[in-house]
Formats: sequence, structure tokens, C-alpha cells
Amino acid sequence: MRYTHVIVGAGAAGCVVANRLSQDPGNNVALLEAGPPDSNPLIHIPAGVTRLAAPEFDWGFSSAPQAQLNDRRLWYPQGRTLGGSTSVNAMIYVRGQPRDYDLWQSLGNPGWGYADVLPWFRRSERHARLSDRYHGTEGELGVARQTTYNPLTRAFVEAGRELGLAQNEDVNGSVQDGVTLYDQTRRNGRRESAATAFLHPVYRRENISVHTSALATRILVEGGCAVGVEYRQQGRRKTINAECEVIVSGGTINSPRLLLLSGIGPADELSDLGIEVVHDLPGVGKNFQDHMDVFIAAETRPVSYSRRNRVHNRLRHMLRYKLFGTGPMAAAIAEAGAFVRSDDSVAGPDIQIHCLPSFVVVKDGPMLLDGHGMSLFILNTRPRSRGSLTLNSPDPDDPPRIDPNFCSDPEGHDLRIAVEGIKWGRRFLATRALSGLVREERVPGTAVAGDDQIREYIRGWAKTGHHPVGSCAMGNGEMAVVDNQLRVRGLDRLRVIDASVMPRLVSGNTQAPTYMIGERGAAIIQAGKLV
Repeated sequence: MRYTHVIVGAGAAGCVVANRLSQDPGNNVALLEAGPPDSNPLIHIPAGVTRLAAPEFDWGFSSAPQAQLNDRRLWYPQGRTLGGSTSVNAMIYVRGQPRDYDLWQSLGNPGWGYADVLPWFRRSERHARLSDRYHGTEGELGVARQTTYNPLTRAFVEAGRELGLAQNEDVNGSVQDGVTLYDQTRRNGRRESAATAFLHPVYRRENISVHTSALATRILVEGGCAVGVEYRQQGRRKTINAECEVIVSGGTINSPRLLLLSGIGPADELSDLGIEVVHDLPGVGKNFQDHMDVFIAAETRPVSYSRRNRVHNRLRHMLRYKLFGTGPMAAAIAEAGAFVRSDDSVAGPDIQIHCLPSFVVVKDGPMLLDGHGMSLFILNTRPRSRGSLTLNSPDPDDPPRIDPNFCSDPEGHDLRIAVEGIKWGRRFLATRALSGLVREERVPGTAVAGDDQIREYIRGWAKTGHHPVGSCAMGNGEMAVVDNQLRVRGLDRLRVIDASVMPRLVSGNTQAPTYMIGERGAAIIQAGKLV
């Protein structure tokens, strides 16, 4: 079979690119996904998210020891199935702030300012609630709110108003500040993933071929041009050629990993591992950024989506979900959130608070505690720490070394904002709206009171916010990996199109921006230039 384009990775960006390129009958597109098909029902039921951290759906990564977090290795989940992380995430649809994209442009990326990218956000979107200059209603990706909410979620929103925050009906519009019921990637009570939105509807196209359980091991380069991909499927080594381009969409961990395995990256690192240097590109795997997550868990009156409640009423919940697409099984893990400022001097919100009406903590993976409770997961949305992604060996089966390098910024900014985030979370719990439902703060507990104690708690419990970006950064400097047309610098017929190209982390979840990058990247390929 002859293919014009070979795409590696069926996540948010890869599925969009495969869909758009296969709209042209002159193209013949192959999409390689290391994981299995997305056929497990748990993927499509929103409440199934806590059971998706399993080898069937996840790469099983963990971080390098974090020097500023008591040398802990952090759980680092990444989706490994059709849809990638969009099949296993919290479904939150947040774009960030307009200034995030204007910053991208100022860093040497013309055509990536907010005015440039807004049409590509709208292109994907089939918004069930909003139709205006910020939102689309004709795209493939279902975006909607839940139809019913837990009482703790409603109380959280009221608590935000009590604290003087506006109830923001569109944090993806002109202003992000405020408390909000999240828009989510959902349709008819089910998860909407990149696969359900962009792949399943086009399976009958004759010019798209989806290969699952296909682990890409090397990009084939001849004479400075990418010509194909070597991969392994069912224990057999295979090769697939691309007449036009190879497109790497493996995400912030697996895209630089594949480039490095292919001899594309810092020459000294590759040589030290015995990998032949195909192209010296020092920025591959650098500029790694992620949101660090801290949390508060509180025991509540018996109103949450507790472990006991789910088991005792499982049949009733399943019936309600099957008949009406509502109830606890249709609920996302985080139903609401708030965007607040660490102090009045910052330009825009720099703290995001997720409200989970479940008694959830994370220690080497998510854990539902017994009894009723709620959790607030809190992110510094503009971190200054920078990490890296490197190889441990030339073996494609060895996991890479993932080092987000949390709280490593010399000024101590990131740790300070995390402390302020805990204080903001406690302000929510102390409001009239929530204090009548909250019985006791259990984690970290009221004994953790002063800033020094909060810092120690953070060092012992902080985790990834699941938003890694930047390891194949877009730009025009010597550490840039791709240019503003997402072409790998110094090589022909090779692009990276996914969250790894973000030069800076956006002020919120990264799912929506990655869909946008997929749309924009596909349009650039189709037009043959920046559009």
C-alpha cells in the first residue's frame, strides 16, 4: 500500500490531522497508534475515568525523582489507545487566555497569536450552548455541559460568588476570571474523544488506514528527508513509507522520544547512548513544562459521589444512565472550577481550582477514600520551572526519563504560588455555601497551617497536573525544534503536530489547544504554507 502521509499517534492532534488530510481524495493516510482500539465501555462513560489508569489504556510512565519534592517519583499517566489522552482524561474543555497565544507569537512564531488561532478553535467545535465569535457549532467535537450536578458542585459555584468572583459563563471567551461550570468534551452523556469525534465517523473512507497496537520505533531518514516509519506490531518489525510527509503526533513525551530514538536530537546525548546521529537538534526534549497539582480533600455530609454510594446504588445509576444519559455515571470527575489570581498585581488568573465532588486523593495513582467527601485540585497555571525528556537507553521498550523539574525556578515562584493556591482552596471551604456541607478537612488537615507547613505538605504530596507541553518547541532560536509551520528544523518532509510544540504552557487544560494545533497543522499541510 502506498501512503502520502504517515501519522504517528492517534491522540487529539493526530486524529484531527488524519481526518482533515483524508478529506482530500488525492491523499492516502496511515495512522499508527501504539495502543489498542477504544472499544472498552469504560472509556466512553464519563464516570469510568478513575478506572482508566490501567496498563490496557496507559503507558505506565513515572517521572524522574523530583529534587524539590522530596525526591519522589511521580505517577505520569498518558493515554495509550485510540484517542490518546482524550480517551482517559477529565474531559475539561479550557483553552487558556488570549495572552497565552500572543506570547507564542512574540517568541518568534508569526501566525500563532490569538487572532490567528481563534478560527481553528472554532473549526473543531460543535458547541451545544454557545454560538458567537468565540465558538463554533458545526465542527466534529462535541462540547457541552452536564445536565445535572452534585450539590457540592453547586455549593462550590455559590462559594465563588460569596468570595467576590464572577460566575463566568464562558471562560473560553474574552475573560477567564471567575467561577464556572466546566464545558466538557461530551455528547449525549458520553465522553467525546478525538477518536469518537474525528476517526469513527470516517472509517469508511478508502484513503485512511488506522493501525492499532503499532509501536513506532524509528523515523526513516534518507538524504535529509523523512521517508517512512519503522514500527512493531504483533511482535513483527514492519516499515511503512510516506511519499509526502511523516507527521509525529505522539505527544509531549512520545514525540521527542521517537525523534531521539531516530537519531534526531542533541548529538552529545545521542552519542553517549550509542545512537547514530542523523540530525543534531539540541532542543529535542528540552523546554519541558507542566502544571504542578496540589490538592485539599475534605470529608462532607453524605452528598458526594462516594465509593459506598456508587457500589450500593450501582444498578439504579446504570439504569438511569442507559435510559437518560444522566446521573453519577454521566458526571465528569471535575464538574466545576475557578480561575483566580495569586495577588492583584498579576495580569490575568494564575491559579486554577478544580472542584471534584468525590473523596479523591492521588498518591501513585488516584484513590477514592471511603465515606463522603470532596477534593479541590489546584494548579499554578503559569509555572516558571523547566524540565526535560531524555532517553535511558536506545531500546524503544525502555521508558524515557521524564523530568518536569517541579519547583526548580531560582526565585521560588512556583512553590509560592502553590502555597497561595492552598490558601485559596481553604477560602472556598470556609464559605457559608460550603461550610454547611464540609465536616472536616482531611488532607492536608487543619494542623498544616503556616506557610512552612504548607510547603512541606506540597513537597510530600504535589503531583503532575497532566498537562505536559513544550518538548519539541516551536520557534526560530537555536533550541527550537519546529518552525512556525511545524516543520522539524533542518529536515524535510517531517513535522511535529501536538502539544509538544507549544513554546509556553497555556493558562489551563491543554486538550482544547492541542485540538487547535491539529487543525492548524493540517491546514498548513493542505495549503502548502502558513494559513
